Amino acid sequence: MKKTSIVKLNIFAAAVLSLATTVQAQNSARTIVSVSKQADHLEIKTNDGHYILKPYSDKIMETSFIPATEKFNPASHAVVLSPARVKTSFKETASNIQYLAGDISVNISKSPFQIAYAYKGKPLLSEKNGYSKTRDADVLDFNLDADEALYGGGARALGMNRRGNRLPLYNKAHYGYEERSEQMNFAMPLVFSSKMYGLHFDNAAIGQLDLDSKRHNVLAYETISGRKTYQVIAGDSWADIVSNYTSLTGRQPLPPRWTFGNFASRFGYHNEAEARSILNKFRAEKIPVDAIIFDLYWFGKDIKGTMGNLEFDKDSFPNPKGMIADFAQQGIKTVLITEPFILTTSKKWQEAVDKNILATDKQGKPFTYDFYFGNTGLIDIFNPPAQDWFWAIYKDLKNMGVAGWWGDLGEPEVHPPALQHKTGSANELHNVYGHQWARLIADGYKKDYPNQRPFILMRSGYSGSQSLGMIPWSGDVNRTWGGLRSQPEIALQMGMQGMAYMHSDLGGFAGANLDDELYTRWLQYGVFQPVFRPHAQEEVASEPVLREAKTKALAKAAIELRYRMLPYNYTLAFENNQHGLPFMRPLFYAEPQNQKLQTVADTYLWGDSFLVHPVMKAGEKEASVYFPAGSTWFDFYTGQQHQGGATDTVNVEQDHIPVFVRAGAFVPTSPLVQNTRDYSAKKLELHYYHDAAVRKSAGKLYDDDGETANAYEKGAYTLMHFNSQTNATALKISLRTETGKSAETVDRDVALHIHHIASKPVSVSLQGKAIAFNWDEAKKQLHIDVHWLKNSKAELSIKLGK
Repeated sequence: MKKTSIVKLNIFAAAVLSLATTVQAQNSARTIVSVSKQADHLEIKTNDGHYILKPYSDKIMETSFIPATEKFNPASHAVVLSPARVKTSFKETASNIQYLAGDISVNISKSPFQIAYAYKGKPLLSEKNGYSKTRDADVLDFNLDADEALYGGGARALGMNRRGNRLPLYNKAHYGYEERSEQMNFAMPLVFSSKMYGLHFDNAAIGQLDLDSKRHNVLAYETISGRKTYQVIAGDSWADIVSNYTSLTGRQPLPPRWTFGNFASRFGYHNEAEARSILNKFRAEKIPVDAIIFDLYWFGKDIKGTMGNLEFDKDSFPNPKGMIADFAQQGIKTVLITEPFILTTSKKWQEAVDKNILATDKQGKPFTYDFYFGNTGLIDIFNPPAQDWFWAIYKDLKNMGVAGWWGDLGEPEVHPPALQHKTGSANELHNVYGHQWARLIADGYKKDYPNQRPFILMRSGYSGSQSLGMIPWSGDVNRTWGGLRSQPEIALQMGMQGMAYMHSDLGGFAGANLDDELYTRWLQYGVFQPVFRPHAQEEVASEPVLREAKTKALAKAAIELRYRMLPYNYTLAFENNQHGLPFMRPLFYAEPQNQKLQTVADTYLWGDSFLVHPVMKAGEKEASVYFPAGSTWFDFYTGQQHQGGATDTVNVEQDHIPVFVRAGAFVPTSPLVQNTRDYSAKKLELHYYHDAAVRKSAGKLYDDDGETANAYEKGAYTLMHFNSQTNATALKISLRTETGKSAETVDRDVALHIHHIASKPVSVSLQGKAIAFNWDEAKKQLHIDVHWLKNSKAELSIKLGK
């Protein structure tokens, strides 16, 4: 037997022993009838049903229980991964069944019946009663350790550690929320634990997720119907766990590069003249902007009575194709709101009825009901003819020049339980309505525009919606400091759950609250969230060009920084696309064993290089910031040094929020452009944050054309790799290019800025030849202009002074 096999068996034995002594017994009434080990799964027949245990990888195990009265439904709305061939071992004794698949071990005790899981010998979790049925719900419950912190459950504002809450699994808008919201637009049946595992309940029907609300150390999933299937996801770090989860449910495709620019948006632009006027103001003020978003006035003059028209109002927009083309000529993309409701007063009502594209009652007639916007029917997004009808509308608008889509009210906002869809009831499909809507657009692009990346902004979704390219936002947050304070938590939690593009309406949405300080701080935070999109009710302007002079100037500075950071942010998007890494990362990513960080949401990591502390209180003059251990951190603006593993008090300035850079980081930035169309990685600014204690470091920059779908897979990309090596007398920096098979190789001009060089260097050489450099003694910065020739490696050697 190989040594590695012996080690794994020893780990497995240790795990079994540990689990046997720590797990509470579960269902004493459940008995095993037979056990069958197949090549790719383990099947256990019990007196009341049967279990199927199936590994998806060496770190993901799926368990399904099928009651004796039901048939197994293998279809998942969330899972996209095909089970891999994982090496398994199986052992049965009189009292136990032991199943090892990769690094996950499962121990099934026979009497009383119990299932427990471990990863590399470390106990993770165990079922308590396993499957049980009450009058109202199917239940799966699990034992918890007394000190476990729990995360997940979708988008909520509850505090980072969500243990102690009972969460409705029902997507629902919460208008005007602030610091607490128990129920929002994304109710995902997904939990992560501070013990370093994830637990995904693979069933879309509505229910409850009880995170130990009774303080009995029990986690319970309750549902009205459907699959009793869950996946246990393990890993060696938080990055590894989230990467494994997104391998299971899908990775986010790269959106178009203009996604990372600034948006002009409000509720809403009433006509073409307003839209042109606002973009003219951006241009006059030289404030960068990439897109304009049209709310519901594009298809009707009034809020009520027109939803479902889904075509431009001819009075307000007499020449939409010409308007869109004019905007495109300026580099401005046009994004339209759409909703899934067809009002009985809309122009398309009779067509919708005649073509049978609406959800029905039990008699098969269109189900109509009243809600805020009028008397309505609902597009049956699960019915193929309805999908074809809806996509044809999108396609016509796309061919008119529309560049992006905003799907609103997709919970759906009002979804009566008696309503019937083609493939199930409202309650069975409610939580995947927005998910299926995003799929319709994503699939439509793959079929009709296979080389283009869609932009899909949506308010509601489900586990795995990231794989469809959905860009979520946090709903109708109140325009208050309390509304701002909930935003980092929501984004951090959703990033862990795969939905890394979660962002907020910058400045806040709901209420006519004119607060210039709040607006400024929200936009400064927005620089370091995935999508920069000010949006609000129109009583108070959301656009910076309409604010008073001082606020406008501060907002402009924030937007300009956002554009300068485009190379860094786009590289984060690539890391998310390839590995599922979120843009915004909780501090416990850096220190998973530090219990004090389990509840921290007011400071976070932006990628691996930045530490960000938003200003979320009025008039704040100083802030207490914890700096993650293992690194030195430098103030992004002043260069002041902070030691990792410590908390410091820092001054709060008016023109920016506290932001810090990790020692040894490479941060690529860009010269300022007014629109991402003008961005080019042929001319870059590269910042290296030198620290003598960091002997080796690496960074990268990803680049492509910003619009081709699957550019990386097609080889239409460039990856620039940056490396540093230092000792007491010298610093060496190398720049190397990895070019895809169908990408053009080009020369590049790099303005290299090396921060925190203590004294003037003795010399700087490129490829062994001395070159000129500039030394800023006051800032302790070294500036070197490098002409980086294509197909070459640039090697810089800096001889350090004493």
